[in-house]
Amino acid sequence: MNILKIFLVKEFLQFIRDPKMFMVVIIAPVIQLIFLGYAANRDIKNVQTAVFDRDRSESSREFVRNFEKSGYFSMDYYVSDYNELSRLIDNGKAITGIVIPENFEKDLNTRVTAKVQFIIDGSDGNKASIAAGYIQNIASAFSNNIAVENIEKAGIKTSIAGTIEPVSRIWYNADLSTRNYMLPGIVGLILIIITTNLSSLAIVKEREIGTLEQLIVTPVKPYQIILGKLIPFAILGIVSMTLVLSVMTFWFGIYVKGSLIFLFVSSFIFMLSTLGLGLFVSTISRTQQQAMITAAFLVIMPMIFLSGFSFPVENMPVIIQYVTYLIPLRYFLVIIRG
Repeated sequence: MNILKIFLVKEFLQFIRDPKMFMVVIIAPVIQLIFLGYAANRDIKNVQTAVFDRDRSESSREFVRNFEKSGYFSMDYYVSDYNELSRLIDNGKAITGIVIPENFEKDLNTRVTAKVQFIIDGSDGNKASIAAGYIQNIASAFSNNIAVENIEKAGIKTSIAGTIEPVSRIWYNADLSTRNYMLPGIVGLILIIITTNLSSLAIVKEREIGTLEQLIVTPVKPYQIILGKLIPFAILGIVSMTLVLSVMTFWFGIYVKGSLIFLFVSSFIFMLSTLGLGLFVSTISRTQQQAMITAAFLVIMPMIFLSGFSFPVENMPVIIQYVTYLIPLRYFLVIIRG
């Protein structure tokens, strides 16, 4: 135990003497969380929209105003021909195009179904599907208002029986903000990057500077070397997680609702797997550069893509879903997001 204690003191002294390592462990996670916290936002607002209003009536202008008032669409362009609308979408200046036909107001007044064309840039499927949902809801609300006005103008006061009025209650994320879902996942991602990279460099660094041979000929046993390398990085990982959770709480206002003790115990167990993977990478690598590249492509990238952090596991092929059971980050994301 005394030998292990001396080994741990040596590792911490090495860490303190290396200012770059201090930046990586203490400063970098906080900066990463802040930048990723603002960048990892899938909410769609101010969709650039081009309008081709061929009717130019009060009803068509009111129809366009409904989209503008929703807060999801910004009417950036009003064009005079179809080709101009196509060029704006082809060049990426507009995501959505609205084409209002002639006789739009006339059709509404004569109770004829008015058809409006919506053109959506589908290169980004996620953004296109969300924008299409917004369009459907706004257009349906406008159509319902027209129907109610026509009924009132006709003097009909009878109500339709047996209607359904949905009342939604959103739990856990009342604002439907993707940041509340993505930021906890980023905490797990930062833990992987720190613990895996640091532990992957542990043995390689000793080999490169020539101290590994000196350690081997000392009375230090192999398990003491391994523990002496992993325990400091586990402690540094807990420190980094504490800092990251503090930033998430006080900067972004996302609070931990569950048990902090359970979260930290689970995080420690999760870090055992990432530290072990990093140690494995360090044993098969010859140089620190090789260790970092191997850790990135062998450990970090598969965890990001197969854990459910970027893509839902349920949408993956069945064979790939079975592979995801081998990814430790998958289980940690369930814990920390829960």
